[in-house]
Amino acid sequence: MAKSKTENKKQTLVIVESPAKATTIEKYLGPGYTVKASMGHLIDLPKSRMAINIEDHFQPEYITVRGRAKLLKELQKDAKKSTNVLLASDNDREGEAIAWHLNNALKDKTDAEIKRIVFNEITPVAIKEAVLHPGTIDESKVNAQKARRVLDRLVGYNLSPLLWKKVKNGLSAGRVQSVALRLICEREEEVENFIPDEYWTLEADFSKGKSTFTAQLVQYKGAKTDLKSEAAVHDIIKEIQNSECKVSEVKATEKTVRPKPPFTTSKMQQAAANRLGFTSRKTMQIAQQLYEGIQMGANRVGLITYMRTDSVRIAQTALDEVREWIGKNYPADLPEKPIEYAVGKGAQDAHECIRPTYTSYTPDSVKEYLTRDQLRLYTLIWEKFVSCQMGNAKTRTTSVDITAGDALFRTSASKLVEKGFYNVIKLLSSKEEVTGSIPALKKDEVLDAAHTFYPEQHFTQGPARYTDASIVRTLEEKGIGRPSTYAPIISVLLDRYYVQRSNKQLVPTQLGRMICKILVEAFPDVINEHFTADVENKLDDVEQDKIVWNNFIGDFYMPFKKRVDEVDANQESVKGFLDEETDKVCEKCGKPMLKKLGRFGFFLACSGFPECHNTKSIPLAKCPVEGCDGEIVERKTKGRGKSFFGCTNYPKCNFISHFKPLENQYCPKCGWFLVEKFDKKNGTYKSCINPDCDYLHSAEDAVEKLPEE
Repeated sequence: MAKSKTENKKQTLVIVESPAKATTIEKYLGPGYTVKASMGHLIDLPKSRMAINIEDHFQPEYITVRGRAKLLKELQKDAKKSTNVLLASDNDREGEAIAWHLNNALKDKTDAEIKRIVFNEITPVAIKEAVLHPGTIDESKVNAQKARRVLDRLVGYNLSPLLWKKVKNGLSAGRVQSVALRLICEREEEVENFIPDEYWTLEADFSKGKSTFTAQLVQYKGAKTDLKSEAAVHDIIKEIQNSECKVSEVKATEKTVRPKPPFTTSKMQQAAANRLGFTSRKTMQIAQQLYEGIQMGANRVGLITYMRTDSVRIAQTALDEVREWIGKNYPADLPEKPIEYAVGKGAQDAHECIRPTYTSYTPDSVKEYLTRDQLRLYTLIWEKFVSCQMGNAKTRTTSVDITAGDALFRTSASKLVEKGFYNVIKLLSSKEEVTGSIPALKKDEVLDAAHTFYPEQHFTQGPARYTDASIVRTLEEKGIGRPSTYAPIISVLLDRYYVQRSNKQLVPTQLGRMICKILVEAFPDVINEHFTADVENKLDDVEQDKIVWNNFIGDFYMPFKKRVDEVDANQESVKGFLDEETDKVCEKCGKPMLKKLGRFGFFLACSGFPECHNTKSIPLAKCPVEGCDGEIVERKTKGRGKSFFGCTNYPKCNFISHFKPLENQYCPKCGWFLVEKFDKKNGTYKSCINPDCDYLHSAEDAVEKLPEE
């Protein structure tokens, strides 16, 4: 019997990591190809035990991930029906390990030839090129992933049970997350120990004809101003308020501004945090969507290249395309040669930079297909990439000095004289590029006397707490973790309640600080940035086949395990240390309420547990509404669950604050409770919640430590 045409056709199975990617790639490849998703790792270490065979050179004991056996069998069936199998997981260590596990799981179930393909962008050209040139699995890259996985398992599965035994059940520790926690805790100590100093500035309005402009006092009686009190400012105002005002110097300087390199993962996360207010996790989720493909009419298109990279390298085809686009749209700003950027020291350079797959897909041309957040992130990536291959910009800054008696005031204004690469920058633009305006002035020109003065009180600002952007920048600078780990590190610390977000800042909780103190004191050689950075270098050496992974793990593990046993034997338990007795009484059974630490922070629980399960939110302050005896507690809105602070007598009392009360701290002027606020101008400061009260902080109060959250 003759075989049907379908049976004679060759069938190629392509296995990628995600369904979205599978949908996009299947459309590109057409008939003869079936594209399926592995949904990440199908085979991995079990969660219930360490699963590292110490005696057998630290070999991991892999199992099929719980709930994934059915999917693995389906892929084995698909492989059996195929002539070729192409493993197309991501082109990084994790992706290589996924391909390695799939190869081992499929090779005995099919006669098909199994090959590995890699690509940096999901476009028809890139996918078809990859399919035409399949390769083999990179064993050294797999070993690097295996070494990282084994090392993290050895550290985590030794330290976490130690914390369960000594502190509280359900805690976790890790090689990288604990170092990040240490950085955040050490910064918090610096913030708390900082004592702000009061200082004053003085600005004045000057006029030339109908034009008025403002200048700031920079010198008085030939010395740099250092004004410590309001009285000192007013003394100067009295001295100069009727003095002749004269232009003493006019100086213009030009500065060349060069474009910056295209995005790496960390720089993209920092820009998205600073410009768009995105968390690192949100940035990576949206970038993943743009990479895997967006439905644009009848076509599905991958809009950006792979989003986990530490390289600024640009493919030649992309350079040719972007230069052609610039030549058509901004010919005057096309450099003679492509601009090359140095790849950072320690960069793996496995991928090129993050860039749009097609320069011609401008943000305006694709906006109808994208969500608001997708469009904003795509715009950042597109602007950054296109601008990096354009000509320099030039700014001109005019600085004017004005004398008024013994005082010297200064003002300046900047403007772009050559836009260069700023022609394509909108969302990425900075306010610093164009600042202020002043009328045309000449040296020795006499101005109208200063008629309005603006004395202003300030307090020196201490070190800033970490934000998503700054912790990612610090992790990158110190060589802690890799592009793929920055967002998960922050997420783990937040999920474990070791850290909380406050005004977009990362603030360690009391639990986080306790964990950090115990780990740093007990394991100073492991919970430090130098060890973590050294591990990353060792993993790079494994990937480059310079060292054997088992030997590297062995050198670390034996001294580490010895120290774990010593701490286990000698470390005093602090279980229940964070529990506090309160004067509150359980309204259900009459027993005292205890302040306890749960997964989402502190709460009140009945001491009669398990007989009584009564729990309540912790009161943070007394309700300030006259005649109300309620207390302010944290509440959450429906839907997204955003926190706010309201009265326990709701709905009888509808008092609400969107700022968290500082526990048991009240305004000395009006008696309402104090809150912690933050703004870019003043940093973190105390403020009274009463809208009719002007209390911020006094010089004496400013030196008090803010309580831990």
